[in-house]
This record gives sequence, C-alpha cells and structure tokens, in this order.
Amino acid sequence: MRLRVTSLAAAVALLTGLLAAPAGGPAAGATVAAASVWPARGQAAYVLGAGELRASPHAHAVPIASVAKVMTAYLVLKRYPLSGSAPGFTMTVHARDVADWQRRVARGESTVAVRLGERISERQALLALLLPSANNVAIMLARKVSGTARAFLARMNRTAVRLEMRRSTYTDPSGFDARTRSVPADQVRLALVAMRDPYFRWLVSRRSAVLPVAGRVHNYDTLLGTDGFVGIKTGSMDASGGCFLFRSHRLVGGRRVDITGVVLGQPGRDLIHAGLRAARQLVDRVAPRAA
Repeated sequence: MRLRVTSLAAAVALLTGLLAAPAGGPAAGATVAAASVWPARGQAAYVLGAGELRASPHAHAVPIASVAKVMTAYLVLKRYPLSGSAPGFTMTVHARDVADWQRRVARGESTVAVRLGERISERQALLALLLPSANNVAIMLARKVSGTARAFLARMNRTAVRLEMRRSTYTDPSGFDARTRSVPADQVRLALVAMRDPYFRWLVSRRSAVLPVAGRVHNYDTLLGTDGFVGIKTGSMDASGGCFLFRSHRLVGGRRVDITGVVLGQPGRDLIHAGLRAARQLVDRVAPRAA
C-alpha cells in the first residue's frame, strides 16, 4: 500500500501519528501501525529530515561489523581533510602490511590485495575502506593518523564520547572484532555528522573504484542510485548479522527529505542483502512513495 502525501505539513502530521500510535492499534486516521515501522528482527533507528531521532525499543549494544569503518573514515578526514580531486597523503605498503593482509585473507576477512612497496593515496585508501570494506586498509589508516592502532582506538572512543555516542565501544578500526559494539541511535548520530563533509558523501556514493594493485573494486551497497539511496556503509558477519548505515532521499509534499538511518542484526543467508532489504523496507514505511 502506498500513501499519497500532498504537503510537507501533512506528511509530518501523518508520520507523527503513525509513530505515536499505541501498540494495540493505529492512531486515529492512520493506516499503518507504529510497530510495523521497525524490522521484525534486530534493531534500527532513523531521522526524517531535521526531525527527532527515533529508535526501535529495547536497544542494546551489539556488534556492528564494518559499519565501524564510518568512524575510521570520519577521523581520517578530520585529521587530513580532502576536497575536489586532491589525492591527499600517500602511504607506502611495508612488509608488515603485506603480512597483515595475508593473515586476514587466511581468516576470511574482507580485504584488498596489497604489494610490498605499493603507494596508496589517501583517496584510494578511503575508497578501499568504504567500498570493498578492506580491513587491512583500516589498520593502515589507523597507524597513519595516530601512529599506532592503540592510539587510534583511543581517538575513536574519545570521539564517540564527544558525539554523545554513550553506548558505543570501539575495539578495532575495522569492526571485525565483535567487541566493537554500538546501538542504532549512536550510529545515526555519527552518520549525521559524517555526512556534513562533502568529500565523505562523495566517497560513500561511489559504486566502484580502481586501486593500484587490487584493480577495480565494487561497493557492497547495491542500493546506490535506487529509491534515493546515496550511501553509507554495509556491515556483516556472523556475530553482527546484516547491518547497514544509510541515507536515502524521498519527495514528501513535493520537497526532497533525507532519511538517515541504520539497521543492525538482520538475519538471513546473505547478511549484506538482509541489511539492505531491511533498510529499504524501513524507508518505505517511514516515507512512503506516492502511488
């Protein structure tokens, strides 16, 4: 079922009514129960435009997998801002980086191939981090920004406190460690800040990129360019289920409105697909497309 919304004021009133409906039934005049906004499993949160941040009930900290890389990218760009076509800093691949890549490949982690002596620009490294979700590049970027992984983790957690992400803990820069945990509302807070950076928005909107050794790599976010989706970051592993931190645009009352949100802990045989599917369903429920 699709709802036709004729004005922004009417849309806000309708959505407020939907979300305020009691669990026992819909609010007066509403056609969708509030409970149907949220995924049947896992957790979620979203912000519609400049509105209130809303989260599914009973939120608790859970592993967030590669969604953690949003914080990593955010801190890289805070330390070394980029704009336009500038490549940024350059990192040289050392023997420890090759050995780290090989260990991660053996564990079945998400990586990109590197070669001893290879030179990777900041731009290329961030694309490797955010599109094919390279765990090995996450640790390289952490060392570049803070000297050591431990110092970078301290920076991640200090930043979480500063952004009022009070229920988030980062234990690695990639999210592969299941002790890296958060709640949906915290990740939406981070997304709202990160997406203020035009360069970050550009990065997460790329469908593919070419890297020096790995060649062409592709974004796991296959919703890009459909239904208004413009990013941000997928994540998946057994401990986390399917996760997706996202932004989509919808026309509400003839005006474009951003929906920034996240789904965590989505079950399925294909965890990435499960996260993407849950996000699309959430956006459809929050801001239905006109019939």
